[in-house]
Amino acid sequence: MAKITLKGNPCNTNGELPAIGTIAPDFALTAGDLQDVSLATYAGKKKLLNIVPSLDTEVCATSTRKFNETFAGREDAIALVISADLPFASGRFCSIEGIKNVIPLSMMRNKTFAESYGLLIKDGPLAGLCARSIIILDADNKVTYTELVPEIVQEPDYAAAKSALG
Repeated sequence: MAKITLKGNPCNTNGELPAIGTIAPDFALTAGDLQDVSLATYAGKKKLLNIVPSLDTEVCATSTRKFNETFAGREDAIALVISADLPFASGRFCSIEGIKNVIPLSMMRNKTFAESYGLLIKDGPLAGLCARSIIILDADNKVTYTELVPEIVQEPDYAAAKSALG
C-alpha cells in the first residue's frame, strides 16, 4: 500500500506500482469506440501511461495537454491517458482541446487496471479512482520508469518521463 495525499490529507492506494524491469500486467480498458483494448493493441511501441483520476480536473487536463505536445510526430511510442472518465467525456475533452497525440482510455467497466497496477485509491474523497502516476513501458511491455505523484493535485515530473521515454 502506497501513501499519497490529497491537498495534504493522507490517503492510500491498494498496492505498489509495478517494479521497474518487470513485465506490466495486461489490462482491459475501454476506448472511445467502446471497444476493449489491451497491451496487445499497442504491440511493438513504447507506451507512456499517464494515469489520472479524471480529465475533468485542472492538473489531469494539463498533463494530458503536455503529453499531447511531447508525442507530436512520434512513431515509436504512444501516450495513453487512463482515467475513470466515460469514453464520451474523455472524447469530448480531447476534441475541445485538440488532443490528437494521446489516446484516452477508461476504467468504466471495472477497476482491474487500477488494482493490478497498485493505483486504486482506497480511502478519502477520491476512493475508487486512480492515483496520479506515470508508467513507461518498452516495446515488449517491460516497465522502464514509474512515478507515483505523492500529492494528487501536483503535476508529474514531465522532464523525467520524457527522458525515460527516450
